[in-house]
Amino acid sequence: MTTVETRYEPDRTRLGEILSGQPSYRIDQLWRGLYDEGLEIEQITTLPKDLRRDLATLLPSALRAHTDLVSEAGETRKWLWELRDGDSIETVLMHYPGRSTVCVSSQAGCAMACDFCATGQEGFRRHLTTGEIVEQVVRAREAARPRRLSNVVFMGMGEPLANYDATWRAIRRIHGDLGLSARHITVSTVGLVPGIRRMADEQLPVSLAVSLHAATDSLRDDLVPINRRYPLDVLLEACREYVGASGRRLSFEWALIEGVNDTSEQARALADLCRDLRAHVNLIPLNPTPGYPTVGTSPEGVRWFRDQLVANGTNATIRQNRGTDIDAACGQLRSSQHAKAQPVAAPARRPR
Repeated sequence: MTTVETRYEPDRTRLGEILSGQPSYRIDQLWRGLYDEGLEIEQITTLPKDLRRDLATLLPSALRAHTDLVSEAGETRKWLWELRDGDSIETVLMHYPGRSTVCVSSQAGCAMACDFCATGQEGFRRHLTTGEIVEQVVRAREAARPRRLSNVVFMGMGEPLANYDATWRAIRRIHGDLGLSARHITVSTVGLVPGIRRMADEQLPVSLAVSLHAATDSLRDDLVPINRRYPLDVLLEACREYVGASGRRLSFEWALIEGVNDTSEQARALADLCRDLRAHVNLIPLNPTPGYPTVGTSPEGVRWFRDQLVANGTNATIRQNRGTDIDAACGQLRSSQHAKAQPVAAPARRPR
């Protein structure tokens, strides 16, 4: 038995190779211990002690908790994980009455370069493996008990569709082996059209959330640079294909930036985009990040923008900010508490 894989990386076939020479039922015992019970390998007492010792060495954990923070209200918990190569990522667990949601990372850093996002300010370092993604979910599930882990959202560090193969293998594992419904798994993207089109061919109808943030190409080119490659008409056509193939409702994420994308012009343009797709809009007041000089829209401005959308026939909700006191809110995740953010220029303000 020789391998350098972390414990949630191998599938059943690979575990059979690792357990070569052992009775075949050992695969089921190990799999149940990891996936059904969320145990450390040393705690899987259905396995012989010597085998547990060997497997713990051959299949180490991918994540070591460097920092573990809980918000003042106790509703949000954030881990800074150190990976085995010394890199690091963050995972956020959010509690609701009787259930919990985990926000997982798919990359260390991000190459999408959205200036208002702390992860984008850091830049890209590497893709996460399937095992590194899955272990975030297992750790969060165990930490959530006695609450039920009901939802997994790929809204942490990185662009999931830029790491498509590992992300989708993780989704299959989360669905098939951790038992979450596809409807309770959400993939968020800034608009990687090839990935959205690949998703339309998959058999699992997960929810799709597009980080839109602007409803005109001129503004979105500034806020979300990938728009220069996949402009809005191309992106929306791919979204239309996914909605048609999956039967799932599309949602647009919109971080409201004071004087930039909270104008009546943007509200009208966004309502026009949503009408054909019957998309739902999640409004998120921009959370502060060290490298971005512009502030989020005031609570009054957020409500005004929502009302403009509703008046134009668009379903819109204001997402409650969770974990801002521990930098765990949308757009605040970074690879280190002390990471250096690269300062960026403020976008041009626009009249309301």
